Amino acid sequence: MIVNQAALAGIYQSFSTIFAEAFAGVKSMAELVATVVPSTGAQVDYKWLGSFPGMRKWMGERVISNLSAFKYTIVNEKFEATIGVDRDDIEDDQIGVYKPMIQGLAHSAATHPDELVYALMKLGFSEKCYDGQYFFDTDHPVGSGDSVASVSNFGGGAGTPWFLLDLSRPIKPMLLQIRRKPEFVALDDPKDEQSFMRNKYLYGVDDRKAVGFGLWQLAYGSKDTLNAANFEAALTAMSSLKNDEGKPLGVRATHLFVPPTLLGAGKDVVEKQFLANGESNKWFKTVELVDVPWLA
Repeated sequence: MIVNQAALAGIYQSFSTIFAEAFAGVKSMAELVATVVPSTGAQVDYKWLGSFPGMRKWMGERVISNLSAFKYTIVNEKFEATIGVDRDDIEDDQIGVYKPMIQGLAHSAATHPDELVYALMKLGFSEKCYDGQYFFDTDHPVGSGDSVASVSNFGGGAGTPWFLLDLSRPIKPMLLQIRRKPEFVALDDPKDEQSFMRNKYLYGVDDRKAVGFGLWQLAYGSKDTLNAANFEAALTAMSSLKNDEGKPLGVRATHLFVPPTLLGAGKDVVEKQFLANGESNKWFKTVELVDVPWLA
């Protein structure tokens, strides 16, 4: 193949098509637990997370929720992945060998939000959320004035963590902030220094995004043994949550998230219809079990 601008344009178009098809074929797990928030600037302030709105009887004037009590800002970050294509491979019509690499770029870009979201979820025991407490903590402040109580969404323990989440609401426990979606780009000008000095053309993907914590009220994390007793305690803790006015939030766990090492224990708790003694398992199918490799 003669290596000229027309040939390189055709290669870019071919690679771009391969990338788009592979990207579309990946099912991301991030949006299952994270609210996707479009971002139009360098960062987004989520002070509104401090207001868990609830309906009330309208008597007199409206009661305006205070959004200035908390400040929680998530700053966007840049990410990229790049491969180099040797000019000799183009000249020798060996472009086909790069197809898996382009597909790999697409897979990496599509699953990167999963890596970020679940990595942050694992750090929820030591990273702070909007109220200044760790996302999974024993003393989240709930209430107002002299009636502030400490509320827990942490099951204790020091082992492998597992997570119980309520994913039935528009707002999710995690946040996925998108400033710029993944773009397939190329540096393939024959006159470019990279091409001249290294005999390579570059193809890659880049984006801008960030992840953060949403509502801790919709998540419960535990490092204690995953068994029926601790599962029941987690369910009870979540369903007992109230807002600042003392009204039940109506939180109800819908999903149990586990790393691969706890998949068996999770199946024992929520997917076995009968116990070893033949009795019915009262927790059978109460929540959906999700095995997440990113939690390993």
